[in-house]
Amino acid sequence: MTDTSRALYKKILLSTIFAIAMAYLESAVVVYLREIYYPNGFHFPLSRIDRPIMLTEIGREAATMVMLYAYALTIGRNRRETFAYFAMNFGIWDIWYYLWLKILINWPVSLMDWDVLFLIPVPWFGPVLAPVLVSSALIVCSCIVLVLENRGDPLQMRLVDWLLVNAAGLIIVWSFIPEFKSVQEALPPQTYAWWVFALGLGGGLLVFFRRVMRSRTAPHNKI
Repeated sequence: MTDTSRALYKKILLSTIFAIAMAYLESAVVVYLREIYYPNGFHFPLSRIDRPIMLTEIGREAATMVMLYAYALTIGRNRRETFAYFAMNFGIWDIWYYLWLKILINWPVSLMDWDVLFLIPVPWFGPVLAPVLVSSALIVCSCIVLVLENRGDPLQMRLVDWLLVNAAGLIIVWSFIPEFKSVQEALPPQTYAWWVFALGLGGGLLVFFRRVMRSRTAPHNKI
């Protein structure tokens, strides 16, 4: 094993430890909130949360993203590595957030349980399985980017590739939004648009892996 490979594996290991620890902090806060607002167990329709607490939660989520990106900035040698470490840490953090909740309070009961996934810019809702699949894809794709970078054969994304990947991400986000109105009206979420989610995730992965396969031979514009 070369020195550069050892350095890469060390960074990935430390990043994993960092993300798992952050996930514990996140899950611990949620345990406290659920003890206060859902003493009989988390369920829909949601209990009304005081505005100051809601604003604090939104700030906490924003701070979490800043911390994950700031850590990635400290170890990434360029924009590709920085974004890859951020995406990888996000994926590990998100999956371990649910693993810690399962360990601490035995929730979720199944991957099909609904959850409040995010609060910015509006609350997102969906089955736990959906963010776990997204996070798994982020981890795999990020590791591929980091390995290629370590080999001196960096993945070059064209502008059109970035636009398509971002569009796929927006489609995934959109799949979490439709039930917002129902939850606002104190109704339980009804159905999740898995076909929309599959379109976004599948499309994003298709664009990424096509670029991985073609990056060594196809002409492109670096950004």
